[in-house]
Amino acid sequence: MIKVVQYINQFFANVGGEEMAHIPAEVRTEIVGPGLAFQQAFKDEAKIVATIVCGDSYFNENLEEAKKTILEMIKEYNPDLFIAGPAFNAGRYGVACATIAAEVKEQLNIPVLTGMYKENPGADMFKNKVYIVSTKNSAVGMKDAVKKMAPLALKLAKGEKILSSAEEGYLPNGIRVNFFEKERGSKRAVNMLLSKLQDKEFETEFPMPDFDRVEPNKAVKDITKAKIALVTSGGIVPKGNPDHIESSSASKFGKYDIDGVMDLTEETYETAHGGYDPVYANLDADRVLPVDILREFEQQGKIGSLHRYFYTTVGNGTAVKSSKAFAAEFSKELKQDGIDAVILTST
Repeated sequence: MIKVVQYINQFFANVGGEEMAHIPAEVRTEIVGPGLAFQQAFKDEAKIVATIVCGDSYFNENLEEAKKTILEMIKEYNPDLFIAGPAFNAGRYGVACATIAAEVKEQLNIPVLTGMYKENPGADMFKNKVYIVSTKNSAVGMKDAVKKMAPLALKLAKGEKILSSAEEGYLPNGIRVNFFEKERGSKRAVNMLLSKLQDKEFETEFPMPDFDRVEPNKAVKDITKAKIALVTSGGIVPKGNPDHIESSSASKFGKYDIDGVMDLTEETYETAHGGYDPVYANLDADRVLPVDILREFEQQGKIGSLHRYFYTTVGNGTAVKSSKAFAAEFSKELKQDGIDAVILTST
């Protein structure tokens, strides 16, 4: 019997939502959440002997401690296989699943598997390190995810040959495998071209990346009369990070009043970002969010005025879908406040 340990977050363990994302890792000997579907799919070939539950915020904000603790928990059960998730399109959950799966693979040398939506930041970060089954973007796709993950998990545990990503359902991991096609490439290419010309469905053998293109706006007519706002993905927040914006895979953004603030000092501002060395940003947050120089420009008449609020989040590992949602929300406020231009800073 193949012994399996599974990792899930607080939501799928029915502990709670975002309000319980702070809980540290704990072990449950009973089968929990998606484990029920996996156990049914495994039949009598494998058994889930333990489920590790950990809050998304706790894992990402206490990364080294969380990894160490979870590894010790897994060792106690000496499993033949480790499964994380599936995480679908939950950014912090996806990063946690992929991170701990990679750690288990490297430190414990046992087969690992996770699953998530292709646009989950965890997928982009770890698809070349661990097998990540491609899932739908929400838990509505749980049945489909388990259907693909369970057979691949058993093959990994048994040490069987893993076929191509197209055949097994995992995200392409950069490994090319030679195989024989029934028809030569020239014929397949012509057939695809004919299908395209006739508006018929076809599937390319070389998928191209889908880049989001944003047309630039027209130049500001008179910058000396313009109302300028600051937005940053560099994580600059008031000291203490009052809204608890996550250091990675942010689930929120902050809006802060800088009316009358001339300089972002070490005593009053810091960065919540976990993807770069924070030392220089913490010493002088103006290096990421240039309030000081814009105040000078304001006094010199080089710009009309600086907006009294700035918007901030953390770009590190944050899903594109989440980023777009943040921008859509605060852009409405910026328009209502009569902003003429926005300076968007990164790290």
